[in-house]
Amino acid sequence: MPHFVNDVEEIRRRAAQKIEDGAVTEGYRGDKEKTIEILNDALATEIVCVLRYMHHYFMATGVHGKAVSGEFKEHADEEREHADEIAERIQQLGGKPDYNPKTLLQRSVSHYVEGETLADMIKEDLIAERVVIDVYQRMIEYFGEKDPTTRRMIEHIKSEEEEHASDLADLMFIVDPHTGEDEGEDPGVDPLQKERGTGPMESQRNQKSGKEQKERQDDKKPVKEDSRKAPEPFAGRGTVVEPVNAKKDKKKGRVA
Repeated sequence: MPHFVNDVEEIRRRAAQKIEDGAVTEGYRGDKEKTIEILNDALATEIVCVLRYMHHYFMATGVHGKAVSGEFKEHADEEREHADEIAERIQQLGGKPDYNPKTLLQRSVSHYVEGETLADMIKEDLIAERVVIDVYQRMIEYFGEKDPTTRRMIEHIKSEEEEHASDLADLMFIVDPHTGEDEGEDPGVDPLQKERGTGPMESQRNQKSGKEQKERQDDKKPVKEDSRKAPEPFAGRGTVVEPVNAKKDKKKGRVA
């Protein structure tokens, strides 16, 4: 501490002069009012993301929709946590978190798009996440060393937004953009193969279908009898069939 503090009493005096400023001291090198304005825009962005994700959570129905809806809900909860972090930082800087619903969409960099299909929802969420990631990167560069506390907060939020984008990108390859059905293909697959029907999954389905068709055709073919096989004895009407034990007794000279 002695390396950084030459006059503790002077620092104490300055801190007591503007005690109402809370966490903001004379050592704060950023533009406080500008920082609060930027953070309120980020707050609006996070709130809009929460609303969009919650709408998608409730509207994602069906077998595939229910599997994806859990991801929507998880993202919504994390976006809500981001909003709380930002609001708390605004308050620390002496500002007021702006929750005014009338101006949310005007201040948000993320759009509120509901989407008609499950694929639309995933796509819109992915676009929004990519926009937010780019904007937050610019915020990080702006705050730099002038406001390291705010910078670190935005860096943390940005890292989670990148995880959201990665999750949604994976879902784009699981859900068919036209039918919403499960494709289950790896992101590295040539997208043109889907249209041509020559992808790995399509080839496997075609091979399986051809094999099943051949088996069905084989089942329909009549079974040919072996002409070399000796005919089995036939006991017609009125024929007396002797018991097995009686035949053995005859051979040994016994009388049944």
